[in-house]
Amino acid sequence: MGKLDGKITIVTGATSGIGRRTVEIFVEEGAKVVATGRREELGRSLESALGKDKCIFVTADATKEADVKAMIDACVAKWGRLDCLFNNAGGPAPVGGIETVPVEGFDAAMATLVRSVMLGMKHAAPIMMKQGSGSIINNGSVAARRAGYSTSMIYGAAKAAVNHLTVCAAMQLGEKSVRCNSISPGGIATGIFAKALGLSPDKADTYAQAMKAGMAKNQPIPRAGIVDDIARAAVFLASDDSSFINGHDLVVDGGMVGGRMWTPHQEGVNAMRKAFGVDEA
Repeated sequence: MGKLDGKITIVTGATSGIGRRTVEIFVEEGAKVVATGRREELGRSLESALGKDKCIFVTADATKEADVKAMIDACVAKWGRLDCLFNNAGGPAPVGGIETVPVEGFDAAMATLVRSVMLGMKHAAPIMMKQGSGSIINNGSVAARRAGYSTSMIYGAAKAAVNHLTVCAAMQLGEKSVRCNSISPGGIATGIFAKALGLSPDKADTYAQAMKAGMAKNQPIPRAGIVDDIARAAVFLASDDSSFINGHDLVVDGGMVGGRMWTPHQEGVNAMRKAFGVDEA
């Protein structure tokens, strides 16, 4: 038996990276999935690979209310209910200092990262409240918790808004037995970093594998995060195993935001001992 047997789910931003892998693993765990995104060719390839009895693709821009409503309507029309929505769609934000931020870029990033989450919750919530059950999962970031953990300060601010909006919604929806939680990834090897630096989405996705060696040094666990790490966390929050978890931000980062790394810290301590002429204990 799968952990999501019988669950009807939606995953946004499903054409690549975390979203695509989450769709695949949701299906492996027994869910039926509406996968959404803007790149139709990639979405149709996912639908074809998994089979339309398990996954249908709906072309949708998560920043547009009409598209979001249409994707949720398509899910209910196809399978009659909605048990989990993973608001995963995202993208890069302007880089550079605060004095260089273009207003248009700021507004676009907030639409992609925050408005999309709000719209997904807005249109999923009435269905789930009527059912008296459901799980909403929003994709946050460790950049919401610590400044300097993204190439863009605007990205960090937007993800902080996502994490807090999640908690605010959880306080309302929990009264109807609908759970709302977020996942905050650390350094996950996807194309989003290359996208942030200006590469096109198709080219950026090809750099994910090459980034792993560098990213392995960013946290105590000595490997880069992979999309499966986030997909598996989403499975947990979508499943009945997390039925008493609400308003929580699940950090999946190998310990990145836990504090100072042990070995560099100890090297610094030993350097001070030497400078002070103190023998090691």
